[in-house]
Amino acid sequence: MRYLLTNDDGIYARGLSALYQELSRDAECLIVAPEIEQSAVGHAITLLRPLMVRRAKREGEFYGHAVLGTPADCVKLGIRELAGGPVDLVVSGINRGANVGINVLYSGTVSAATEAAILGVPAMAVSLDTHREADYTVAAKVARRLAVWMTNNGLGRGVALNVNVPALPEDRIRGIAVARQGRARLMESFERRVDPREHEYYWLAGETQLAADEEPDSDASALKRGMITITPIDYDLTCHESLGRLKDLIAKI
Repeated sequence: MRYLLTNDDGIYARGLSALYQELSRDAECLIVAPEIEQSAVGHAITLLRPLMVRRAKREGEFYGHAVLGTPADCVKLGIRELAGGPVDLVVSGINRGANVGINVLYSGTVSAATEAAILGVPAMAVSLDTHREADYTVAAKVARRLAVWMTNNGLGRGVALNVNVPALPEDRIRGIAVARQGRARLMESFERRVDPREHEYYWLAGETQLAADEEPDSDASALKRGMITITPIDYDLTCHESLGRLKDLIAKI
């Protein structure tokens, strides 16, 4: 088995290292990850400059390819050029911070998995529900079990898994929930500051909150209850519920 690993926190992120150590027990793992942090870049790809690639080392040994680009760039380049052969699975993560609800649209971690699905390669994104420095061991074990399952059970072309793991000891996790994407989102606030030359600037801040109409079977709700959440996702953004009604309305124009 050959896995391609990536993330949006940067090639030296602890979550990616934990993922590499655990998944390497079952497969040949190649890291192709952003040179610098690319959190919340969504599904951006680089068109107006070349993609610079560096052979990154860790403790004096080759560790992976560092790409001066986005997570989606890394997946495209990894599958098309750097893997040197077929890739059985793409795993993105382990992200520091959950990716649930509407925030999935902003996530570089999730977009990397979606890009793999577009290219026809099974994929999953794995995130840990904390923004603090944390132990990624449990999340890495979850990723390993799912990776083995995914390579033995096809989900269908164009489908990826979005996985979120509570930042809890393993014995306190309450199980696994296959959940739909909910409506939780980042409630933004902006902190205004002034630099020494009296130019104003802003830092985006805020916390993810459940929507007022959040259903109990959503990803954010299940994660809040201490459950690992798994959501199948694809890249079709069509609102299928509105297609028929819209056709009827347009026909009357």
